[in-house]
Amino acid sequence: MTNTNLAIEMKNIEKTYGTFHALKHVNLELEAGKKLVVCGPSGSGKSTLIRCINGLETFDAGEVMIWGEKLESKKLQKVRSEMGMVFQQFNLFPHLTVLENLTLAPIWVKKVPQAEAEKQAKEMLERVKMIDHAHKYPAQLSGGQQQRVAIARALCMNPKIMLFDEPTSALDPEMIKEVLDVMLELAVSGMTMICVTHEMGFARQAADRIIFMDAGEVIEEATPEEFFTKPKTERAQLFLSQILHQA
Repeated sequence: MTNTNLAIEMKNIEKTYGTFHALKHVNLELEAGKKLVVCGPSGSGKSTLIRCINGLETFDAGEVMIWGEKLESKKLQKVRSEMGMVFQQFNLFPHLTVLENLTLAPIWVKKVPQAEAEKQAKEMLERVKMIDHAHKYPAQLSGGQQQRVAIARALCMNPKIMLFDEPTSALDPEMIKEVLDVMLELAVSGMTMICVTHEMGFARQAADRIIFMDAGEVIEEATPEEFFTKPKTERAQLFLSQILHQA
């Protein structure tokens, strides 16, 4: 019997780029309201995995189910409209103000009236503590501020799921906390989330489950407590010793 509470299900996903096997037999499930952190060394397939979930990458075999429906090309637009994605780079339109960046997609994609779109945009800017910067342009903001605006922009589409692909990796160290604080608030509010990150403090605090990837495979899956105190594989133990030592 199908678990209708499953937000995301990946079954036997395979992805290759030429001779490079990026994802190997990947399976994962994420229930509504749960937070999953994906970690692992560079090149382990983390970003490819998260991009397959909303159709930014095609996969060679297997299937992705979103709320019990198979991800297919004819459903991509609907799926993407219900799924927020935050990237390493902020991807804000430089010629638009912060407020205009936030209202663009609701007005043009969801046909929301401008006044309503602006009202919601201001509410989201309040949420990420950026309302005072609504009429600035991206170039006038720090990296951390731009990333908070990018999160607010994703929230303006009223997503049921939020995907984060290493959202702090392009930031200076002092700007990372302000972005993680926003993500933590989202997690606490009950948002369904998948986050690819090296921020182990955030993972320990926010995640319901952690999966560890290496060479395109999910080689370990555990609660944060289990993963940080008793990692099962030598590869995860090495990764943690290196990344926690750096921290």
